[in-house]
Amino acid sequence: MRDFEHSTLWRISAFDRLRASEPDGSPTLLPTTLLADLDQLQRDPANDDVLEVVAACLRHREPALLYLAHAPFVWPVTLFPQQWLYHSPHEATTLGDAGELAHLKLIVAERPGVRPPGHWMFERVAAVENYRPLRPLLWTLALQGPRRTLLGEIGGRAAYRLTSGGVGERPSTGGALASAMQRLRQDAASLRDIASWPGMSLERASRLLNALYLTGGLMVTRSHPAARDEPEQPRAPGGRH
Repeated sequence: MRDFEHSTLWRISAFDRLRASEPDGSPTLLPTTLLADLDQLQRDPANDDVLEVVAACLRHREPALLYLAHAPFVWPVTLFPQQWLYHSPHEATTLGDAGELAHLKLIVAERPGVRPPGHWMFERVAAVENYRPLRPLLWTLALQGPRRTLLGEIGGRAAYRLTSGGVGERPSTGGALASAMQRLRQDAASLRDIASWPGMSLERASRLLNALYLTGGLMVTRSHPAARDEPEQPRAPGGRH
């Protein structure tokens, strides 16, 4: 897929016309193990919420270019998990409120067209101002994006506790989320327990745990005395997570 103009976001209709003009069956050249995970996610219609795709890239520590459908536009985001960076012409915080981010969808994932800063293939390193810390993006996608339930990797019977990992790059938060994080620093708790804390709910607790996990700040234990089975969460209208 040819590169986007960095100064703007393309409309989905224009992007679709571009894809239609490309040769059919062109390989994405993503690593086989990552492709296998993405193929499995795509076979599950409930997993069109982007966060599982991002989690797969982090799990494999593989860079990937994600074309995301955002309202009428396409938002290109290149993840660099090893460097904890992402490349994009726009930050997540400039792309609208939580109501808009809640409808993000993955259009396609491909091999990155750019390299991270410091790479020896310097001709493919883009303008430095378009590289941004990855953790704030992960935090925003987890708290405001489409997924309302726990990621599959951390679900099931478990207890959770906050670690210090990545704390310096997480956006500041207040209210019930800050209070919940403080309690998780002191002791482990199950999803059911966290959801019952003041100001929390099953969805808010799930989103917080996803955000902490993706940013490297969550310890998941299956054998802790506080571990409990994950409670069933009602689906949103239309069957989405």
